[in-house]
Amino acid sequence: MALEPWDEVRTALHVARAGTVSGAAASLGVHHATVIRHIDALEDRIAVKLFQRHAKGYTPTEAGRALFDVASETEQRFEQLAARLQDVQEGISGPLVVTTIPELGPVLLSVLADMLQHYPALSPCLRMDARVLRLEYGEAHVALRAGREPQEPDNVVQSLGKLPIALYAAPAYLDRHGTPMRDADLAAHGFIGISEAAERPPFAGWLKAGRARIAFASNDYATRLAAIRQGLGLGFLPQGQGECDGLIRVMASRVDWASPLWLVTHVDLHRSPKVQACVKRIRTAMTREFPS
Repeated sequence: MALEPWDEVRTALHVARAGTVSGAAASLGVHHATVIRHIDALEDRIAVKLFQRHAKGYTPTEAGRALFDVASETEQRFEQLAARLQDVQEGISGPLVVTTIPELGPVLLSVLADMLQHYPALSPCLRMDARVLRLEYGEAHVALRAGREPQEPDNVVQSLGKLPIALYAAPAYLDRHGTPMRDADLAAHGFIGISEAAERPPFAGWLKAGRARIAFASNDYATRLAAIRQGLGLGFLPQGQGECDGLIRVMASRVDWASPLWLVTHVDLHRSPKVQACVKRIRTAMTREFPS
């Protein structure tokens, strides 16, 4: 027994509620002939009489009442679904996955905390994987990447300038080895290097070109930061962040140390309110954190 299309069932439900064809036609905004056609087609399709016709209108039969109970529940579910879809399209709620490099984790953490305060129905997630997450596969909604310009198809890529990178050292290291004042002084110092990276940052190339002595190396940002704190050597960090860890800036950012930054979204989600709210806050936070 086929009950499709839904329009016919919905029309019958409105007739049952109104008790008349004219009343159902008015509530649905259609001609009364359309209502009659839907009722007749539905009864013919299922071979069951749904109404008793009389001078005052239409009264549901027992079979009609059974059908309309289910139809009423279905109508409510459709309405709930429509509301949920509207929330997805226009609201700022549900999951929001943002991915970035570990160096920018603190900045984006503050962005997501601010969003959660304004939109408590949001479920933010910050991922800092070594693997580049694929936006086209739904692995993330927004990506903040460093290095070469992303080339994945169907992505909206926006430049955020460059991430300024400065040279830092722990006070204990400088007490033991002195503070380098010029590039020529750097030859006497050891550096914290990066190893086994899929894409090496510009400062890694600068270290290699200058044949700097690598005192310690790791492919993990947190480990490199800990090594700088331990005084194992001079190390590179986003300018302004080293001071938060009690480190001393030895040399300010240079053009050949800085990494290009890219804000990436997928074209299908780029205009959604949730993604736009996040993108706007990321731009503001990056400008505040790295004004240069």
